Amino acid sequence: MKTTHSTFLFSILFFGLCLLTGSIQNASSMNQQQSNDHGDRTHVLITTVKGNITVALYNETPLHRDNFLELARGGFYEGLLFHRVISGFMIQAGDPMSRDAVPGEPLGSGGPGYTIPAEITPGLFHQKGALAAARQGDQVNPERRSSGSQFYIVQGRVWSERDLDQMEQGKETPFTDEQREKYTTVGGTPHLDDAYTVFGQVIEGIEVVDRIAAMETGDRDRPKEDVAILSIEILD
Repeated sequence: MKTTHSTFLFSILFFGLCLLTGSIQNASSMNQQQSNDHGDRTHVLITTVKGNITVALYNETPLHRDNFLELARGGFYEGLLFHRVISGFMIQAGDPMSRDAVPGEPLGSGGPGYTIPAEITPGLFHQKGALAAARQGDQVNPERRSSGSQFYIVQGRVWSERDLDQMEQGKETPFTDEQREKYTTVGGTPHLDDAYTVFGQVIEGIEVVDRIAAMETGDRDRPKEDVAILSIEILD
């Protein structure tokens, strides 16, 4: 009986050890997969006269990702200004007419001569630091096609649960738990969700976004001191 009991006890311990080992291996595999998913994203370094901003581009929006990379490779953005800046909202750039623009010149209508089909994707939303494509309004652009070159980076602000509840009344889909957590802690611009294509996220240099957003502006929200993009470098 002692031998049988010992054998039974050993079997139970061995079975438990196998389960534990399998769980650890599965968790390790999942963590590795998540790490690989993040690592597979292309990162770009936006160098400005006010500092550097590193952005991860989303693979879920391939048309916007590839277009942004193509323009960056060709030097399209070099010398362009953040021509529209609104504190507590966003900073916008990508108008080729802003290169060497004289003070007070109206900006914001330029582009590369084409637009991009919308890639408005569930799960990609306007939290602080989101990179998104500018576009014309729904009245003239019901398909919500994006500008071929103009983009904005969200600064936004922190919202209360009550704020989000009120916004949700006019939305087709409710905010997810993740959206609510981000908007009530980190901040963002939740009213833009489901209307503009988000195709990246700032991972370093959010303080530079804050610095640019805080600048004094004049007509059409153009900073009184020019804020130029020196380069956009593809990191990987």
